[in-house]
Amino acid sequence: MKDLPQFIHFCLVSSSGLFHRFLQVKGPSVEWSKINRPPEDSIQPYDKIKAKGLPDNIADSLNKLVVVKLNGGLGTSMGCKGPKSLISVRNENTFLDLTVKQIEHLNKTYNADVPLVLMNSFNTDEDTKKILQKYTHHRVKIHTFNQSRYPRINKESLLPVAKDMAMTGENADVWYPPGHGDIYASFYNSGLLEQLIAEGKEYIFVSNIDNLGATVDLYILNHLVSQPNGKRCEFIMEVTDKTRADVKGGTLIQYDGKLRLLEIAQVPKAHVDEFKSVSKFKIFNTNNLWISLSAIKRLQEQNAMDMEIIVNPKTLDGDLNVIQLETAVGAAIKCFDNALGINVPRSRFLPVKTTSDLLLVMSNLYSLEAGSLTMSERREFPTTPHVKLGSSFTKVQEYLTRFESIPDMLELDHLTVSGDVTFGKHVSLKGTVIIIANHGDRIDIPAGSMLENKIVSGNLRILDH
Repeated sequence: MKDLPQFIHFCLVSSSGLFHRFLQVKGPSVEWSKINRPPEDSIQPYDKIKAKGLPDNIADSLNKLVVVKLNGGLGTSMGCKGPKSLISVRNENTFLDLTVKQIEHLNKTYNADVPLVLMNSFNTDEDTKKILQKYTHHRVKIHTFNQSRYPRINKESLLPVAKDMAMTGENADVWYPPGHGDIYASFYNSGLLEQLIAEGKEYIFVSNIDNLGATVDLYILNHLVSQPNGKRCEFIMEVTDKTRADVKGGTLIQYDGKLRLLEIAQVPKAHVDEFKSVSKFKIFNTNNLWISLSAIKRLQEQNAMDMEIIVNPKTLDGDLNVIQLETAVGAAIKCFDNALGINVPRSRFLPVKTTSDLLLVMSNLYSLEAGSLTMSERREFPTTPHVKLGSSFTKVQEYLTRFESIPDMLELDHLTVSGDVTFGKHVSLKGTVIIIANHGDRIDIPAGSMLENKIVSGNLRILDH
């Protein structure tokens, strides 16, 4: 290709901020000895925020808010084609349906105007825009913008793998969206940030579209908009208490006098076990973030948005080792004034990453109202059961064929299912239930069964006669 040098130059310039910083940074991005626990007042308990109550005119606060959902991901890990946000999760509602219903409910209830903004990637933009037509008559304005498209870099030569700008054929795997930290630059460059500021919007509430617990919280919003002018909080990160399941989640630390997000990728190998410790690092980042629009504008214009680079190694077809450089949206917390963590209830973190998560949110553990899922009042304890479905359940379509109906799980503590297992209608699971079909065996749980503290293994087939 005659113009390859110019193309390579274009690729490296297009991702230049990240790429140049990657070349300059040597060694770990944090010195372990400089890490301190955050000061007591920098992470507030949610109950303290809630105790302030709500103002008389909630619409005034809501009219300053924009909801932003990170919508760049595909459903491939759950065996689905297209954007993950278009997977059905409850009563035929997709992630996107539930989001629109939540915001529409707010707008109707309080006579407010909260818009929805979707940050798409080149992987999700086209399919998402097609589906948005179905919301034309809903009471919510929907905007979209695209995050950047960066070239994957050959690990050995540090040159872009792409030969040209094409996205198909041999170029299909050589581009990537550079993580959700790209939101600040892409939002600013799209012109949408300026437009929303001009419309009187002051804050965005950002979250992953697959976190079904990330609904607009009026108490946190009120805390933000009621701050005195000189002490305006520009960034709130919702954190929640770590459990054994969350040991890899990023945590808040005090570093060089600033509140900072520490991700597992930044931790020196010798300290990874310490990072995972529930006793030392007690909270983790839910990626529910409340951020000042004017502060994003200021930091972008001053070129002062500083986020640690995450180097993500990948292997492409043909065993080609590449790296992709990414940033995380929460890592910018150190750039904002008067940043704050709020320790929220676990219910605000309900991500659906696997079919095991999907089983929980489809079950009677949760009630659905106006697009929001809440733990059923009929469950006697507030913790969610631990569910682990085996590889036969990984893909959504296969998972759905294995349940004639979703079991009653109100009294379930722990469920492990492995192998070729199917569930009949109206099955009830209680306590700890482990079902293991060995290779070559199949287990059909009969309709109407009640399993309480049971281990089922071997071969159990229900045949019609």
